[in-house]
Amino acid sequence: MTSSQVQQCDRSERHKEHVQGQTQSISFDGREIRLTTGRFAPQAGGSVMVECGDTAVLVTATRSSGREGIDFLPLICDYEERLYAAGRIPGSFMRREGRPPERATLIARLIDRPMRPLFPAWLRDDLQVVATCLSLDERVPADVLAVTGASLATLLAEIPFAGPMAAVRVGLLGDDFVLNPSYREIERGDLDLIVAGTPDGVVMVEAGANQLPEQDVIEAIDFGYEAVSELIKAQQSLLKDLGIKPVTQDPPTEDKTVPAYLEKNYTKAIGEVLKQFEQTKAERDEKLDAIKAKASEAISGLKDEDAVRKAVSSSGKLLGNSFKALTKKLMREQILKQGKRVDGRGLDEVRQIHADAGVLPKRVHGSGLFQRGLTQVLSTATLGTPSDAQEMDDLNPNTEKTYLHHYNFPPYSVGETKPMRSPGRREVGHGALAERAIIPVLPEKDTFPYVIRVVSEVLSSNGSTSMGSVCGSTLALMDAGVPLKAPVSGAAMGLIREGKEMRILTDIQGIEDFLGDMDFKVAGTEKGITALQMDMKITGLSMETISTAVNQARPARLHILEKMLEAIDTPRDNLSPHAPRLLSFRIDPELIGTVIGPGGRTIKGITERTNTKIDIEDSGIVTIASHDGAAAEEAQKIIEGLTRKVNEGEVFSGSITRIIPIGAFVEILPGKEGMIHISQLSEARVEKVEDVVKVGDEVTVRVREIDNRGRINLTLRGVPQGGEMGQPEPAPTPVAPLV
Repeated sequence: MTSSQVQQCDRSERHKEHVQGQTQSISFDGREIRLTTGRFAPQAGGSVMVECGDTAVLVTATRSSGREGIDFLPLICDYEERLYAAGRIPGSFMRREGRPPERATLIARLIDRPMRPLFPAWLRDDLQVVATCLSLDERVPADVLAVTGASLATLLAEIPFAGPMAAVRVGLLGDDFVLNPSYREIERGDLDLIVAGTPDGVVMVEAGANQLPEQDVIEAIDFGYEAVSELIKAQQSLLKDLGIKPVTQDPPTEDKTVPAYLEKNYTKAIGEVLKQFEQTKAERDEKLDAIKAKASEAISGLKDEDAVRKAVSSSGKLLGNSFKALTKKLMREQILKQGKRVDGRGLDEVRQIHADAGVLPKRVHGSGLFQRGLTQVLSTATLGTPSDAQEMDDLNPNTEKTYLHHYNFPPYSVGETKPMRSPGRREVGHGALAERAIIPVLPEKDTFPYVIRVVSEVLSSNGSTSMGSVCGSTLALMDAGVPLKAPVSGAAMGLIREGKEMRILTDIQGIEDFLGDMDFKVAGTEKGITALQMDMKITGLSMETISTAVNQARPARLHILEKMLEAIDTPRDNLSPHAPRLLSFRIDPELIGTVIGPGGRTIKGITERTNTKIDIEDSGIVTIASHDGAAAEEAQKIIEGLTRKVNEGEVFSGSITRIIPIGAFVEILPGKEGMIHISQLSEARVEKVEDVVKVGDEVTVRVREIDNRGRINLTLRGVPQGGEMGQPEPAPTPVAPLV
């Protein structure tokens, strides 16, 4: 057994000795949050069961010894959903959970993003945080509980960590902020914001909003951070009761010979490259690579016993890491002292923008190309029918999605080659952020019943591709003829902070994201914010800085929006000829069964007769899809006829559809028949039905009665043939016109 394993065993035994069966309750905004440690998962480094209402999330944190050659923190955060948590059995063929659904992936990222900057930069051990939702109360979403539990589990595992950290959700109902709202309250409200923070300040923000003004969003973040502070105090109190102190492990000793050598000999050369503002990214990278190659060659020419050469020889990555650290230092100094960025822009300047709509043939229903600097995104919009909605087999109460946004990041977008696999967590997360930014401006389902899919293809990347996707998607949706409530644009803000010196950057590019302290994405309309996402590389940010960044993003967003509207300022009047045409109207929900018919025969007959696609919702909304408008209207008439209430005494004209020995059937409305009994064919006695009427004859009939089984009995007696038909009831009011 290795020494690290012995230490882990000792720590595990000590942990169990201190925390066996400990539970602490926190009164939090009228709810009780229960933290139970030491009872579950005893072999994990640290574990806590977080409960609120009937929601229960088990969170564990485990540390393994580091691997050779690792120069980054190998942190894995997983969120596991079990459908038994909601009393459901999985719907797949295997009837068990498989690949994590998209929402689980997003929650895993939600845990990772505030955790990662709180570990020391030198830590190289394998870390894994696993949150498992074991029970779900629809009034209490599990995601923020999992984030808070991840902090406590990590501290219990005695892993070096700049916590405690906690997260809360903030909703907005009317004019009131609500802490940790239920799923239903989130749907009804104008804001869904998650704030994570440490004692040093806010460390992560994730939000979707209904075009809220900047000041409202800032106040919501401040409101949430106050609640976060209470959860942090509760964790500190629990740790004190358990006798567990934060780990203050000393960082490993670093060999300063290589950084000192590079700083002495190559600071001027690197600084000169960073000051050449007119060069392209490729030119700058090429020059920096040449300097690094020159440094490597110079080091290899030193004597064997030279300390610099020995250090580089013992670590293949030391030179590269030291060179990157020096470049980072010089770039940050240039911004802090001179107010100039590597491309010569001022701190609040946006890169050059190009926007275009309709760049692809109309086989693609809508397309938009957006370019900001070297970042280029091609977005496409596809219109589908209600049956194209995505069914969600996860714990969220919403069972389907009618707007889907997918984001692809191929390796050629950064000039690299690597195998292309299924979308990773980053691609899922960026697509979800762009999706969240667009949803508030989509038309209501009643007026535009299409299912919409947008795909953003990143063709070139140099920072802020997620906000480029938002802009490109707005162009594509308007090109597709989607009547957006307002166009949406987005910008990414950055931060450079050294001690008390701080600079906020507008529209960060790749190097500023990679070497900076913050990536703060803000999307919205002219009216207000629709989506927000902030990630930090430092342990906390003050509300003053957040407020400055949010407000500085607004003029950038509006400038970008102005450039987009030069390409297309309103949605197209007409849809692509290759997009389906939808006709939507409402029927009485109690008559849905009449339209469907026994075994679905009636609706199947209508679709075959009219060559249309028909979807009926439980609320009674019927949507008919067809590339032929006349066929869709015919299908509507049939359905309206089937669901039209017929009253005794009404007069209709129709044709004889079939004859039986005791009478004849007449189609009085599209799809609706009534029968004339042989005794009602004439005032005189009739021996044979065919003596009076034949199939195909047009007749005028009166409704004699409707029996207790709903059958319509008609009569010809006393009804003048060729006369005017009785006035029917008004037709059902269409929900949406043919589009």
